[in-house]
This record gives sequence, structure tokens and C-alpha cells, in this order.
Amino acid sequence: MSVDYLFDTNILIYLLNDRLAENLPNGRYGYSVITEIELLSFPALTATDAQIINNCLSNIVFLNLTETIKQKTISLRRAYRVKLPDAIIAATAIESGAILLSNDKTLHLIKDLNCLSLQVKIHE
Repeated sequence: MSVDYLFDTNILIYLLNDRLAENLPNGRYGYSVITEIELLSFPALTATDAQIINNCLSNIVFLNLTETIKQKTISLRRAYRVKLPDAIIAATAIESGAILLSNDKTLHLIKDLNCLSLQVKIHE
């Protein structure tokens, strides 16, 4: 299933906490298996928080790890020395042809990755 945008974990956290200062671009959204793992493995996560996260994810296309994503992850790690979770998310975006929604400046340095940052509300 094709997606226009892939969520990085940081953007989904901002979205879930009502911290995005701008609307999401129009399109079809996806998320990586890594994002699901990162969101649901937070040690202080409550059952209510987990339910909110699962409800949110149920409305987004799930993109699992494939052989092509695995191979792209390996090449990204070798070329850019990014952390493994970031490399998997970046590889997922590249291989799915999606724009990665991320505020991680390191990911914006990856040559073949189309990234878009979103403004975050400043704490009051």
C-alpha cells in the first residue's frame, strides 16, 4: 500500500501531545515498525497512553521491515553512521517513496531521503 508521508517517531509524539504548530500536509500516512516499538516501549507508558497510541496507529498504514528496507538500512548505516532505528525509518521512507516527516536534523542530511520538518509549539 503506498503512502505519501512516513511519520518519524518524534512527529507522532508531537501530534499525540498536541504540540504541532502546523497542520499535517494532505496525503496518505504511514509509520515504520520501529516507530511502533519506540512509542509503545516507553517505560512510564500507562494503559491509557498505550490505548491512545494504538488508536492513532490504527488509522495509519503500517510498513513492516522487508528485505529491501533491510538492505537499504545497512547501506545508510555504513554511509551516514546513523543510529539503527533512524536508519530503519529512513530506509522505510526511501523504499516506500514517501516523504519523511521528521524534526531530526541528522536525517535531513541523508542524500536520497526526502524530509519535511514541522513546526512545534513552544512551551508556555
